[in-house]
Amino acid sequence: MKDIVYLTDETYESEVMGAEVPVLVDFYADWCGPCKMIGPVIEELAAKYEGKAKICKINIDEQRKLAIANKVMSIPTLFFIKDGEVKERISGALPQNVLEEKLDALITI
Repeated sequence: MKDIVYLTDETYESEVMGAEVPVLVDFYADWCGPCKMIGPVIEELAAKYEGKAKICKINIDEQRKLAIANKVMSIPTLFFIKDGEVKERISGALPQNVLEEKLDALITI
């Protein structure tokens, strides 16, 4: 599960809402500066939380329907999901330790 899962409209439901572990979903775009800043952090989280959480990305330019359905107004927007429910939603680039705290909290619930 080390790899980041790139989601589409077809895979969102099964990969995220049906996941047995907490999920971090990163809504991003290739042209977005802050998205590029947290890209390496997201990759690091995928390696660190392998087997404990699923790390996913959604390119809003390619998956516009998902961005609209989830009311994503700015990027990056991060969803922290557990048991098919969005537990927290954050916009903007945050430091890795903050993202880890939020993932750790979902894992220990």
